[in-house]
Amino acid sequence: MKIRAITLNNVRRFTDPAQVTGIGDGINVLSEPNEHGKSTLFDAIQALFFKPFGSRDKEVSALRPHAGGAPEVTIEVETEAGRFALHKRWLQKPLATVHREGKLIAQADEAEAWIAQLLGGDAGGPSGLIWVRQGMTALTGGSTKEEKLALEARRDLMTSVGAEVEAMTGGRRMDKALAQCREELAQYATSTGRPRTGGPWKEAQDQVEALTATRDQLAATARALQDALAERQRARRALAELEAPEVVAERREKLEAARAAHAAATRHAEEMEALSRAVELARLNADNATSRLNNYRAGEAEQKAARRAEAAAREAAEAARAALSDRRATLEAAEAAAAEARTALKTAEDDHRHALRARAARDGADRRQALEARIKEAEDARRRMESARAAAKSGPDAAALQRLERLSAELSASRAARDAAAPQVTVRYAPGQSGAIHGDDGPLADGAPLPLPRRTTLRIDGIGDLEIEPGADGGEDGSVDAAAARLQTALDEIGAADLAQARAAGAARVEAAAREGEAKAVLASLAPDGIDALHQALAAIPAPEEVSGAPDLAQAEDALQTAQTVHERCRIARETAAEALADAKADAAGKEAQLASLSDRLQRAEAQQAKLGDVTEEDLAAQTVTTAAALEAARLAHAEKAKHAPDAASLQAALTRAESVEAQAREEIARLHPLLARLSERITRASGDAVEERLAETEDQLQAAEAALARIAHEVAVLTRLQEALQEARNEARERYFTPIVKELKPLLQLLWPDAELTWGEESLLPHALIREGREEPIEVLSGGTQEQVALLVRLAFARMLARAGRIAPVILDDALVFTDDDRIERMFDALHRQAGDMQIIVLTCRQRAFRALGGQALRLQAVAP
Repeated sequence: MKIRAITLNNVRRFTDPAQVTGIGDGINVLSEPNEHGKSTLFDAIQALFFKPFGSRDKEVSALRPHAGGAPEVTIEVETEAGRFALHKRWLQKPLATVHREGKLIAQADEAEAWIAQLLGGDAGGPSGLIWVRQGMTALTGGSTKEEKLALEARRDLMTSVGAEVEAMTGGRRMDKALAQCREELAQYATSTGRPRTGGPWKEAQDQVEALTATRDQLAATARALQDALAERQRARRALAELEAPEVVAERREKLEAARAAHAAATRHAEEMEALSRAVELARLNADNATSRLNNYRAGEAEQKAARRAEAAAREAAEAARAALSDRRATLEAAEAAAAEARTALKTAEDDHRHALRARAARDGADRRQALEARIKEAEDARRRMESARAAAKSGPDAAALQRLERLSAELSASRAARDAAAPQVTVRYAPGQSGAIHGDDGPLADGAPLPLPRRTTLRIDGIGDLEIEPGADGGEDGSVDAAAARLQTALDEIGAADLAQARAAGAARVEAAAREGEAKAVLASLAPDGIDALHQALAAIPAPEEVSGAPDLAQAEDALQTAQTVHERCRIARETAAEALADAKADAAGKEAQLASLSDRLQRAEAQQAKLGDVTEEDLAAQTVTTAAALEAARLAHAEKAKHAPDAASLQAALTRAESVEAQAREEIARLHPLLARLSERITRASGDAVEERLAETEDQLQAAEAALARIAHEVAVLTRLQEALQEARNEARERYFTPIVKELKPLLQLLWPDAELTWGEESLLPHALIREGREEPIEVLSGGTQEQVALLVRLAFARMLARAGRIAPVILDDALVFTDDDRIERMFDALHRQAGDMQIIVLTCRQRAFRALGGQALRLQAVAP
């Protein structure tokens, strides 16, 4: 069996028909985001194959949409016998059908039996083995019933392709021999192969360990005695060398010589320090003399320069005072001219305003007339808008009309569904008899089917009345009356007799709203700020008045312009004179400040020279020569002393070394005396314990204990090997039972883990451990990703075994790889392609980016075109 198309209707979110088509052989991938309907599609497939059409359990009820309705699922499958369409509907008018090329071949219970036979008569086969719902990444899980069905499916499948379960037991004789072997082995070892506490093996081991420890302790004591003898000899030799009289005298002579040389170097350094201080004092005297001479010469130069600068600044300050007086007189004249210009400008402005008022009085009458007409038009537009607004409030709005249209469509759909399900009669008139049969709506048309949802009377001309009773299943379930009642209730709410009247009222409401919009637009164009603003503008226009004695407007404007020009010229002249006066003030202030600064400079220069007293430049020059000669003499004395200075660092190092040698000798002598005493005492004590004799005796006892332990270990090894041989013989029979599934799994496992194997549980018929690199890892301790990879590979192997048993079914995986990393998911894709050669695999996933690398046929779940 291979699935070719799936159609859903009224299944959860799919209230309108949706389908997946173009499902081919090999790998098919439906990759869509979350909440797109992939899990719904999987549950729908499960329901069609495993839920009877009359079921109302929670799984079937979970398929119903929130809005209600009867879930329907149609799946097109292809088998060796051809292509078939399987259809089921639950809850309302439940139905199950099987069609072949449009022809009904089974329905109701016969359709259920046909579908069960299609699956090989197995209630849990594909679902329990190769159909993986979202979240079921392991081999176990689901309800107790689902796990039981899956176990039965595995047992039936493996029994049909492998040996019987009894063939792997190995017989009771093997069980008895294996039990006796284990019993004897248990006297020596635990189940893990370790020596049993209190047993012969453990006691022999403990005795060997105790004798070994004693032997090692005695051997260590003997070695310690030999080491102590050697160490005492070395200590005596070292002490004799250190306390030899000639060696002691040589150390003391070297120490005294180093101390004398170091004391001579210290005295020479003190003399050098005194000469250095004398050089520094001479340098300070020479520097002071030079500084006084330089200061004297700089003060003389500064006094002369300050006198010249002060005289020049005084002349500049007197010139600035004269310029300031001239600028002040110019400003006074400019201010008088500006006052006269302001008076003339005020007179011209008064005349101009008088002329403007006269012209405004003439223009006001025309403006008032135009504004009054505009106010009248705006008030008419407002009245039309208010009238249209009142009309637009009556009648149904768009939402109410949409609701009526929907209820009308539901009524039509209910009638159509009722008529489709009801019995029908079709009249075929004989020639010349057309229109001889009459129904409630008039004569029946020739060849037109007439549905009979309820009791109906047909009148036949010339014969009589024909009453037809469709029976309890005639198709009248009350849905049409309910739909009609809902439509009538909605019409009553808006006060309409029928849908046509409601539509007319709605159209009138829309037309009134349009008139309101037009009137509102006209009002906005005439009075954008409102009619009150127009009234305020009208009130602002002055009333007509008589203005007499007004000058001519053109002459008044010329006079005003002339006055403004004169006033501006006088203003500029005044501002120029004010700026010139400000500049003169600033210049005079600057010159005065400069004069004060230079006067202060001259006073400071004179005071500085006065501090030097009556000394002359010649006296200061003579002092400079004298102090320079004294500095040179001090430097020569210091240099001469430095020529014969000893190397203080080398002498200090020699003294340190001599003191260190002496200290080390004393410390070593102090250490060796007590060490020799301790070693002598240790040697005397050990010599009296007969350590070497006890060591030889212990080694003989250890050899005997090791021989006894070897005999017991040999017996344990023989029993262990016997147990393994018996277990291997038993396992060989068991492995023959699991050989088919192991054979199918081996190439798949090698894609992920070369040389890996799975061990199988006899009760669960599932893998219970993964063996990699010789290490057995229970399935439950593996990572989530590894568990789901093993589970998927096992399901692919089961699918191949189903196919070999003649029970071909597609593999359906709903988000079966959620924990697998990028590297392993590529190899899992290879496994899927390896198994998809002659099988059909349907993959449902939300991991669109990761599953692009899977390839295969891309599927889409989309609405059915109307």
